[in-house]
Amino acid sequence: MGGPGDPPEGTPEGAPGGAEDEYRSVVFDESFVRAARLQEYSAQERISAHTPAVRRRPPLRRGPSRQALILALLIALAFGTAIYLGIRHPQQTPQVQQPVTALRATVVPLAPQGKVPGAGDPEVLYAHSPAARFAIGAEGIPLPVVRRTAHFSHSQIVAALSAAKDYVVASSLDPQVLTEGRTHPVRALLAPGQLDQFDRSIDAPAADGRHAPTGWLVRFDPDRVELADRRIRVQGSLRAVEADATTLEVSADHTLVYALKPAGSAAGEPASLFTVRRELQFRLTHDDVRLHRVQLAVAHVRAGPLSCAEDTANHFRPLLAGQTAKAGGPAGTDPYAPDSTTALCGALAPGAQPRM
Repeated sequence: MGGPGDPPEGTPEGAPGGAEDEYRSVVFDESFVRAARLQEYSAQERISAHTPAVRRRPPLRRGPSRQALILALLIALAFGTAIYLGIRHPQQTPQVQQPVTALRATVVPLAPQGKVPGAGDPEVLYAHSPAARFAIGAEGIPLPVVRRTAHFSHSQIVAALSAAKDYVVASSLDPQVLTEGRTHPVRALLAPGQLDQFDRSIDAPAADGRHAPTGWLVRFDPDRVELADRRIRVQGSLRAVEADATTLEVSADHTLVYALKPAGSAAGEPASLFTVRRELQFRLTHDDVRLHRVQLAVAHVRAGPLSCAEDTANHFRPLLAGQTAKAGGPAGTDPYAPDSTTALCGALAPGAQPRM
């Protein structure tokens, strides 16, 4: 029997103390209720002519998941980066690697027809020479006004000209290159494909038109001469043209005048002028322009006063104040030797020397 107050049939299921409720573990929290597709009408709504006890709720609007937002953001970022790189570097599409041109150099010594003029003050020599109005140093290598071409932008052409100018400065105006035997400032500006040829030229000089250091740079025999004035006079020009869709050609034509005196000489020792005419032709691909390097394809050099009998492949050995050219012509040319070049020598015009 049940106790006082209990129903005659015992405690109903679901009441405290009754049979275990099989739905007791189900929790109808607020989020569950909001997510339900069916919703019961309120008592007031059922009274006012609504016979169904429930109504269908509109589907719950859910925003995109956090993972979807991150994925969309990454895709947009990658797409934007691709567009930026395409605009920033429109010409840098993958290209077939082209072989680097080997340097062909011609070095012609110019022999004086009498004694080399000299003076204790280099300024006096410059004032009485054709270099009187030349600029000093890199100021004599101005960049020209340029326009874009079919395959190279204005900025790319300016960059190519700047690289060529830097090569001219490093190879003909750096005192450490001129008289101290340094070559790194020049080597650092060459395309990788020319480094082997350059290194062989420095390590094993040869007057074969390919391995003469004086084709790559201007340098003097340090045992014979030193600079009497570091303010080297320069005059010349740069010009760039498009050779094809992948290559720019830059031409550099400069006359450089150096004041020299005997190595280790005392102050006041008479100095003399030494003139070098360098006509250089560079080739630059899009990669060369971007990486600020050049390919030196052709070098035509005329320099004096020199003796024709002297070897000019490795160093210049200038004739100094009061000296005259030695008797004899240039070294012989062997027509049977492969890849041989003709040994040349010219006469230095009297008007090219200071009129003292």
